[in-house]
Amino acid sequence: MKTFFACLLLMLCCLSQILPAQELPQNSREEIDRLLTSIARKEVALRGIVKIDSVATERNELILFTNINCSYIPFREDNVKMIYNEVRTLLPSEFAKYKLQIRTDNRLIEELIPSFFRYKKSNKKEKTFANKVDVPLVTRLSAPYAPQNGLQNRHIALWQSHGYYYEAKLTRWEWQRARIFQTVEDLYTQSYVLPYLVPMLENAGANVLLPRERDTQLHEIIIDNDTCLNRSLYAESTGAKRWQTGDTSGFAHLREQYIDFENPFREGTFRFAETIRKGEESFAEWIPDIPQAGRYAVYISYKTVNRSTDDAIYTVHHKGGISRFRINQQMGGGTWIYLGHFAFGTGRSDDARIVLSNKSAKAGRVVTADAVKIGGGYGNIARRIATDSIIDYPYELSGYPRFTEAARYWLQWTGMPDSIYSDSHGNNDYTDDYKSRGLWVNYLAGGSAVNPEEKGLNIPLDIAFAFHSDAGTTLNDSIIGTLGIFQTSSYDGVFANGASRYLSRDLTDLIQTQIVNDIRALHEPEWSRRGMWNQSYFEARVPRVPTMLLELLSHQNFADMRYGLDPRFRFTASRAIYKGMLRFLASQYNREYVVQPLPVNEMSLRFIGENEIELTWQPADDPLEPTAKADKYIVYKRVGEGDFDNGTLVNTRSFRAVQSTGTIYSYKVTALNDGGESFPSEILSAARAFDEKGTVLVVNGFDRISAPADFVADSIAGFYDALDHGVPYKEDISYIGSMKEFRRSVPWMDDDASGFGDSRS
Repeated sequence: MKTFFACLLLMLCCLSQILPAQELPQNSREEIDRLLTSIARKEVALRGIVKIDSVATERNELILFTNINCSYIPFREDNVKMIYNEVRTLLPSEFAKYKLQIRTDNRLIEELIPSFFRYKKSNKKEKTFANKVDVPLVTRLSAPYAPQNGLQNRHIALWQSHGYYYEAKLTRWEWQRARIFQTVEDLYTQSYVLPYLVPMLENAGANVLLPRERDTQLHEIIIDNDTCLNRSLYAESTGAKRWQTGDTSGFAHLREQYIDFENPFREGTFRFAETIRKGEESFAEWIPDIPQAGRYAVYISYKTVNRSTDDAIYTVHHKGGISRFRINQQMGGGTWIYLGHFAFGTGRSDDARIVLSNKSAKAGRVVTADAVKIGGGYGNIARRIATDSIIDYPYELSGYPRFTEAARYWLQWTGMPDSIYSDSHGNNDYTDDYKSRGLWVNYLAGGSAVNPEEKGLNIPLDIAFAFHSDAGTTLNDSIIGTLGIFQTSSYDGVFANGASRYLSRDLTDLIQTQIVNDIRALHEPEWSRRGMWNQSYFEARVPRVPTMLLELLSHQNFADMRYGLDPRFRFTASRAIYKGMLRFLASQYNREYVVQPLPVNEMSLRFIGENEIELTWQPADDPLEPTAKADKYIVYKRVGEGDFDNGTLVNTRSFRAVQSTGTIYSYKVTALNDGGESFPSEILSAARAFDEKGTVLVVNGFDRISAPADFVADSIAGFYDALDHGVPYKEDISYIGSMKEFRRSVPWMDDDASGFGDSRS
C-alpha cells in the first residue's frame, strides 16, 4: 500500500509539470513582453520587441525563454536584479514559490554580465582567456619607462575594415565602399586606427599587429642579404661566431611586381649566427639609400628556427639618435615585424641604418637575419581576371599607395600562405579580402597555446578587433549609432584552453559600453547604442581568440558623420576602444589596470639664463577616468635639423636645459602613469642667435582642430569644405574629395552614384 501511494504521488508530481493550470497565462506573457521591451528600449535602440518565445517548468523552476532582442541589453548586476524583481510581480500567484530563470541567446541573463562588472568575481571554474607570456614579440628597450598596469606582454590583432581592391567583374581596381561625405570607408576607419587607436595601445605596452600597411610614406626601401634593387647595402661583420646561410627559404626581392601566389618570403635565403654572452660580437647591418628625407616605418624580418633566441637585439640609428629593440625570434618568423617610425635624411648615412647583434643572455642559441623594409610605398601586387579564356588579360597594379589597399594584397607581400589571403584561388578578391583577416589571425597564433592545432607564427594573441563603419540613413537627422558583433558557436563554443567563446560578448559589451558612454559624455548625449549581435560574420566567426566586429557609426548618415569627421570625436572613440580592451584584458588576467593620461596642456617655454631654458606644463584632468592621472613625464628634445630623442624621464612639471647658441632646440612632453604614456603635447622651440639684437616671442594662438563646415536645411544639407576645410590632428588620411550631391532626396544607386553625400575623388 505504501508503495502504491508513493507511485501515485510521483505521478501527480510529474503531471503537475504539464497540466494547463501550471502554464503561464497569455496575458502574463504579454505583460512580461511589454516590460522587457520597455527595459530594452531604455538601454538600446531596439527594432522590434522583446518577446517570450517559450516557457518551461521543471520541478519548482519557471524558465522564460526570450527572443534574441533581449540579449541586446547590456546586463549588469543591478538591472538583472531589477528585471527579475519586476517580472516576478507579473507572475500569477501559483508561481510565487517557483525559482525564476530568464534566458536569452542560450544563456541565463545573469551569465551575460561581463566578469568585469560582476560584484562577485567569476567562479574559479570559469576559464579566462589568458596566456603566459614572459617575453613578448617586440620590447622597446630605449623607452625610459615600461607600463606596469597597462597592456604590457599583450598581443592584439586589429584591422581597419576594407581597402582598394581589384574587381574582376569590371576589370579594374576600385574602392570597396561608396565615396560619401568626403570619405570612403576603406580610408575612413584608418583615420581612427592609425593616428589614434594603434598609438594608444602601443603607449600602453601592447604589441599591435595589422593586416594592412600602416605607413602612409609613399617611398619604400627593401634591404636584403640576397639582393637590393637600389643603392642600399646589406653588410656583415664576423666576431667569435660567423654568419652562415640557412638551409630553408627566406626573403628575396627579385622583381618590382608580384602576381598570383608568388611569395617573396620563399624566394631567397636568410642568414644566421650562434649567440654569445661574452666575447666579440657578430653584426648584420642594413643601410638604406633614402630617396627623400622624412619619417619612415621600419620593419624587420627573420626566420624562426629550432633554437631561435628570444632576445635578438636590433638597433635603429636615426636622426634622433639610436633606439634599441629586443625581438623574440621564437615567434613571428617569415613576415614583416614593425619596430616603429623614425626620421631619416636623404641618401646613405650613419644616421640611417639598422644593426643586429648576436649577443644574448643565453649562448648557444640562434639569431637569424633577413630583409628590412623601410617605408610604405605603393602596392606591388598585380592582378587580372582569373580565367581560362584565350584572351591574355594584362596584369595591373593598383597605382595607389600600399596603405590604401585591402588586406589581401598586404598579406601576400608579408609572406602569408596563399591559403590565407586567397581562399578563392585568385577568383574573387572581394571575398578573399574579408576572409583573409580572420584567417590571418589564426595563422599569427598558429603553434601557440592560443591555436596549437594549426601551423603559424606562434604569436599568443589576446584579442582580435575589426573596426568598421556601417551603412544606413535616417530622414530626420537622428543618429544611427554603434553596433557590436561577435559569434559564439564556432569550434564547439570554446577556445583552445576551454574558455567560453561568450568571452567575445564580454569584449563587445565592454568596448561598446565605453564608446557610447564617452561619446554621450563629451559629444552627443543622444548617441544611439544599437544591439550586440551574436551572428555568423566571417570576421567574428573564424578567429580563435575573443573577437569583436565594431560598426562605430553609419558613414552614410549625415547626422553620424557630423561627428565622425571631427578629429576630437575620433580621439574620444579610439580612446574608448582602448579603454574597453584594457578593462577586458584586466579581467582576463585578474590584474589591476590604469588608463594612460591625457596629453598635458598649458605648455610654456622661457629663457631663465643666457643659454638655459625652462619648460613648464600642467597635467590634464580626465573627468571620465579616475585612474588616468599623470605621475611622471617624458621630455623629448630635438636639436637643429635632427629628430626627437628617446626622451628624459622627469618627476616634476618643469624641465630645464642648457642650449648652444646658434642652434634651434625643440621640445615636446608626454604624461606618464602605470598604465602608459599619453599623446604628445604641442612642440615648443627656442634658440639664441649669434650677435642677436633683440628677442622675438612667438605665441601659438591657434590650437583648433575641427570637422569641416556643414549646413542643414529641409531639402539639402552637407559638408562645405570650400568655406572651411576643418583642421585635422596632424593630417587626415581619410579625405577623398569635396561633397558634390547635397540633395537629401537623392538615393544611393551604386557605389559610383552614392546619392546624398556623393563626393568627388
